Amino acid sequence: MIIEQLRVQHLTSPLGARMEKPIFSYAVSGTVGKKQKSARITVSEEPSMKTLVFDSGEREDISSLAFEANLALRPRTRYYWQVEVTSDNGEKGRSEIAFFETGKREEPWAGKWIKTPFDASVNGLFHKRFSVRKDIASARLYICGLGVYEAEINGEKAGDECLAPFFTSYNKHIQYQSYDVTSLLKEGENAIGVMLGDGWYLGRFGWRDKTKNLYGDSQQLIAELRIAFSDGSEQVIASDESWLCHASPITFSNIYDGEHYDARLEVADWSGAGCDTTGFVAAVEADAPKAPLSDRLSPPVRVVETLNNPALLKTPKGELVLDFGQLLTGWIRFESDLPAGREVVLECGELLQQDCFYNENLRTAEEKYIYISSGKKASVRPHFTFYGFRFVRVTGMSEQEIASASFAADVIHSDLGRIGSLETSNEKVNRLVANAYWGQRGNFLDVPTDCPQRDERMGWTGDAQVFAPTASFTMYTPAFFRKYLYDMRMEQSLLDGAVPHVVPDVLDMRHRVHGNGIATDFGSCAWSDAATVIPWTVYCFYGDKSLLRETYPGMKQWVDYMRREDEERCGNSRLRRCGFHFADWLALDNPDKTSSHGGTESFYVATAYYYYSASLTAKAAKALGLEEDYAYYTELAEEIKEAFRKEYYTPGGRLAMPTQTAHAVALYMGLAPQEHRARTVADLKKRLDDKNVHLDTGFVGTYQLCAALTANGLADYAYTLLLNEDFPSWLYEVNMGATTVWERWNSVMPDGLVSGTGMNSMNHYAYGCVVEWMYRTMAGLNPCEEAPGFKKVEIRPIPDKRFDFVRCSYDSAAGRYESGWKREGDATVYTLTIPFDAQAEFVLPQKAERVTLNGKNCAELTEQGRVTLAAGVYEIRSYSGKAE
Repeated sequence: MIIEQLRVQHLTSPLGARMEKPIFSYAVSGTVGKKQKSARITVSEEPSMKTLVFDSGEREDISSLAFEANLALRPRTRYYWQVEVTSDNGEKGRSEIAFFETGKREEPWAGKWIKTPFDASVNGLFHKRFSVRKDIASARLYICGLGVYEAEINGEKAGDECLAPFFTSYNKHIQYQSYDVTSLLKEGENAIGVMLGDGWYLGRFGWRDKTKNLYGDSQQLIAELRIAFSDGSEQVIASDESWLCHASPITFSNIYDGEHYDARLEVADWSGAGCDTTGFVAAVEADAPKAPLSDRLSPPVRVVETLNNPALLKTPKGELVLDFGQLLTGWIRFESDLPAGREVVLECGELLQQDCFYNENLRTAEEKYIYISSGKKASVRPHFTFYGFRFVRVTGMSEQEIASASFAADVIHSDLGRIGSLETSNEKVNRLVANAYWGQRGNFLDVPTDCPQRDERMGWTGDAQVFAPTASFTMYTPAFFRKYLYDMRMEQSLLDGAVPHVVPDVLDMRHRVHGNGIATDFGSCAWSDAATVIPWTVYCFYGDKSLLRETYPGMKQWVDYMRREDEERCGNSRLRRCGFHFADWLALDNPDKTSSHGGTESFYVATAYYYYSASLTAKAAKALGLEEDYAYYTELAEEIKEAFRKEYYTPGGRLAMPTQTAHAVALYMGLAPQEHRARTVADLKKRLDDKNVHLDTGFVGTYQLCAALTANGLADYAYTLLLNEDFPSWLYEVNMGATTVWERWNSVMPDGLVSGTGMNSMNHYAYGCVVEWMYRTMAGLNPCEEAPGFKKVEIRPIPDKRFDFVRCSYDSAAGRYESGWKREGDATVYTLTIPFDAQAEFVLPQKAERVTLNGKNCAELTEQGRVTLAAGVYEIRSYSGKAE
């Protein structure tokens, strides 16, 4: 028996993670047992686990998905923990010893907020020298730098994270980070150095103008280095006016516009004890930010991959351009051996136009890196920005210099770990799956952004809402979404429960800080409904009731806001007929081709989501045992459904909204009356037939269309939509060379030219939401709401004759699932792996003449078409007498 996936707060060995009580989770493999009979979780402050501070005892009610230990945590303490599991066949297993470590929690800081005395336009560099005279047992650095920072001790970077303290609602909470720096210290003379940049906190943010300082007006830091000695004593190095500061060689940094680095301004050994501090001045105390410092929620942001050996192109204009072969988010690095004073300019772009460099679709974002050489050899990279790019125009270097500079691209994103993979017999479909994955990588950088390149890069709620299930099939997302939803609730507290278009809400911060103080960018249907859809998605995928309990207040607040809006502005009609709505954004069915709004009435979509959010909140209340809330939101949802049907369905059963999206929404959300469902399906089919089975949907309809078709006997239509290769379709993008998912169906026209520059990202993951349908329908893997966290699934693959095989693997919260099928003559062969302590209901897509299960005839499958399977590995052969 192997006990693995040991996590606390859904993080692996976290340092300084925010928690009231630790939430433990694990998975089991490598056993012939089927079910967990009991488990025991123990916690100690000793790696030997001899003295326990918590012992659950052997219990039958411990869930591997989430177990909350009633343990009073102390600040700055490392805890070790272990799981023991007993299976239904009596086999016992014990995990390796894992750990987690608390941060400062509510403990006061020894350090002060400090800043440089320089002009605000000067990036600061800080230095503190100190002596260590005893044998070091351990050392921790607790630090926050605003806007963004990097810390070094004795010339070595503390930790491996990028762009800390990341992107939060800084007006509500500011995260600090905890680093184990034991290995960086030495007995004798030491030094710590910190560099700062503007980041999201200070840098300009938003496309409407170049306003800066949304959250503050100065770079500043607070730090506390605690060194524990072998004799039990402690030394604390805290930020104060004894720290020295100097202008940084980073002369400019900005999230949108990049970074400028003048190596001639470098201070030798700036973070080492040998630094010559001539020319340094004393730091000054800074006013503390209004928001509190808090333990971190964010998973780490890291360099997770490096792409080497880009192709060097010479364009018809004579430009020297690097092609990394993949659109990515990160930065460029190279080795410099250039003469002093040489200026190198790197400009980033997503695609070429007429074989030449192109970046006009970035709008006002410059996406540049400028480096001025000191004449010394150096490894060069940016520090306080990131870029969305595939192509890099290089000026200031010759072809030979570029070839010898070892250019590479570092891929940067929240390091969540990939847990899902899906492969088919169609390589173009496989490329689409890869494109959605790279889109997620490119846009899951602490918040789920819309795009990583132009003057936007914001946590748009609508994009996140439609993509959350695909994201959770692909990466391990609960901690990532926990942080995003916390920021969302912080923003809701400022908007009477409403949800802003973007989280963190930089759009309305502009109104509050630089405008008239009136917030306007909130409340759109499908966007604001992220407050209900994402928490329920996370619960269904991971089964952690504590996360649902934490996010439930935001669900209620949003639905209650809509209820008040209904009563105050919509005549208590249960129809959401007021306010601004993106609705079916970027759909192709609006007669006004200059509009970004789809042809489906926005209030139709708004009312549908009003119902959907109320029903999800009712489900959450039921899961949490909140009976009064369950009754209240169930009744509200039923009232909205009835009003919707009266408003939008004719007595004869026609849906009075003649769009693909309208029909898909009614079917997907359960709003179509049962007696009119067949007509709604038939009308949707006709609308697709009228378009030669091509979609014309936007952000809302695209997410729901294939699922609605499949659930109503039209899976072949959904497959056709997937496999179309002409515009508009997913594979049209693939055929046009896309390596991520576009913002628009026609971001690039058939002649290779972009369709516009105003709002045209080549890395916008929303339409990648089709990957969820691929897991659920092509591979057949469907989690069941009544047993969340994949403890119970329905495996219902629907093969299509246009594929020879489909297979997926998924490291769910319950363990690894594998599901696939292939054709062998007149048989379809299904292969399944069900993890320990889980159960699957396998459903054949159609009746078969004979079915075998692991080589034996299975009457249950032949006669009933379904069978319940416990943990194990299975092969099911379905013989139809002809190819299915």
